[in-house]
Amino acid sequence: MSERNREILVATGNPGKIAEIGAMLDADVRWLGLADLPPIAEIAEDGTTFAENARKKAAGYAKASGFWTLADDSGLVVDALDGAPGVKSARFSGEKSKGADRTLIDHRNIAKALELLKGVPEEKRTARFVCRLCLASPQRVLIETEGTLEGLITDREIGQNGFGYDPIFFVPRLNKTVAQLTAEEKNAISHRGNAIRKLKPLLDELLRDGL
Repeated sequence: MSERNREILVATGNPGKIAEIGAMLDADVRWLGLADLPPIAEIAEDGTTFAENARKKAAGYAKASGFWTLADDSGLVVDALDGAPGVKSARFSGEKSKGADRTLIDHRNIAKALELLKGVPEEKRTARFVCRLCLASPQRVLIETEGTLEGLITDREIGQNGFGYDPIFFVPRLNKTVAQLTAEEKNAISHRGNAIRKLKPLLDELLRDGL
């Protein structure tokens, strides 16, 4: 298959994420989402690392769909919490029920993190956002990349933009939390943006080789 008719599945039902990834990778590819295909059984994210979850999703959906598949797993790693919430970032305050309000869950997750960090001094509130990307064919893993963003956890929510833990993640070099950044500013420094930028030249090379 030539690069001009290559179709790649992004393992998400979120059209915004598909558009963002497609724009950043800027490859001659038709990007598909899970909603574009007949229903596929959900791949459980039960790995112990971001890499394991991304690999499991990419390989699983690639085998089920027959398409090259790009999957990611990301979250917050807080040093003072021994790496928590880690792979459980989205469900730190409890398992998500289907249809649950995302904003409410975000606030609960933030509240739990802040409670656990109560009394921890600023210099020990170091943390990073981590994103692991994996591109797989139905036969094998093709590319894996990782992006990070270093920062500190604040003692309260600051800013109205973004989602997840953005309001408590302070980036010292910008003197702002991620929730105080515009979408463009966030994409320029984010863990997902960094992982995608690493993936781009590797994907371009694969497409040039006509695999």
